[in-house]
Amino acid sequence: MGSVTGANGSNGGLAVVLAAGQGTRMRSTMPKVLHPVAGLPMVCHAMDAATGAGLSNQAVVVGYGATDVQAAVQSRFPAATFHEQKERLGTAHAVLAAKSVLQKASGPVVVLYGDVPLIRPETIARALAALKSGAALAVLGFHAENPSGYGRLLMDGGTLLAIREEKDASEEERRVTFCNSGIIAFGAGHSLSLLEKVGSDNAQGEYYLTDVVEVAREQGLQAVAIACSEAETMGVNDRVQLAKVEELWQGRRRDALMVEGVSMTAPQTVFFHHDTAVEADVVIEPNVVFGPGVEISSGAIIRAFSHLEGSQIGPGAFVGPYARLRPGTKLEMGAKIGNFVETKNAQIAEGAKVNHLTYIGDATVGAAANIGAGTVTCNYDGFNKHRTEIGAGAFIGSNTALIAPVTIGADANIAAGSAVSKDVPADALALTRTPQSNLEGMGKKLRARYAAAKKSKG
Repeated sequence: MGSVTGANGSNGGLAVVLAAGQGTRMRSTMPKVLHPVAGLPMVCHAMDAATGAGLSNQAVVVGYGATDVQAAVQSRFPAATFHEQKERLGTAHAVLAAKSVLQKASGPVVVLYGDVPLIRPETIARALAALKSGAALAVLGFHAENPSGYGRLLMDGGTLLAIREEKDASEEERRVTFCNSGIIAFGAGHSLSLLEKVGSDNAQGEYYLTDVVEVAREQGLQAVAIACSEAETMGVNDRVQLAKVEELWQGRRRDALMVEGVSMTAPQTVFFHHDTAVEADVVIEPNVVFGPGVEISSGAIIRAFSHLEGSQIGPGAFVGPYARLRPGTKLEMGAKIGNFVETKNAQIAEGAKVNHLTYIGDATVGAAANIGAGTVTCNYDGFNKHRTEIGAGAFIGSNTALIAPVTIGADANIAAGSAVSKDVPADALALTRTPQSNLEGMGKKLRARYAAAKKSKG
């Protein structure tokens, strides 16, 4: 399969990310590794971790849905290369699909998995540090309460003797609780020579990546195990596990933000996108969901039951409760979006207020303007979108329809209940209501008429 531009192996180490599986237990036509965690495909989480650990070169082994996987990865990692695993003969065989870049690799090589999205950069860095200290191999492992199903790490003091797959393990070896994560780091110059010596003499008749440990020891090379948390190396095989990984990722992100100075009154009810940026001294109330592309500046308050995406929230701005901010929304300092307000492609200037029950789309609202309840910017004519400009200090009365394209001048006043389709000059008053008429006693007559009609139907 063709690879994109980029010379893996030139510097900074190489990550080989295995992403060839279909994931039949996901019950999906989408390749397993493209299922998102916090809005980002799992494979990209693993590659982000590799980059964060200093592995500047990345090779992705693809199989099922290769074109889709390549497109998703390439959009985020344009220098990655892609290598097709045409037969499924085991994990060592999968890594060797990237033989062309392994031959060029002059630094360390780390094997990661596209369905293991929670691995941390600092954990990978610990494995790389072990290589710098003289080990030829560093394997990430975890201590499991229930090791059933995992390969076991067989140790002799600080030395890793072997990794035994459960199907091939003796009863004594199955009692070991130090388990293999599957993530292996190779010292410079060792990856290809060890992988090519792996055989298939095992219960599955496959080429196990884990066998590189015994191959290394046969060559007098040192192998070590680095302990990490079980959760960090959790793989995803079905939707239940995907939800669990999402839960763990969200918990990790919430904790990190609170440590950095963000207040959350009920953190377990707040959900972040992978790219949500939140500064210190922001307050987030319960049941808030962030979609992609949200930036929140210091001092802002996001009130309960709000949904934000593609929005910039300025210092000291207020959002919600029950607000929906769609892409293109920008709130300047101290701007306020209240309950049951929806915005889209709208710029709300400093100190402006859109307090309740209002839609502001394709619009600019000037500084200190006040938008009354029930205001609608009528921005769509069935074919095209049109813009509404509201000047600084303008007052828009309740239940007003602003029919775009239209400009409301600075400090203009729009009477409640108006439908405005023409520009309003600065400082002007605009109203489109018909004169009110009061018919004395007519209310009483109408009630009697309606009651008689209801009785006759009964």
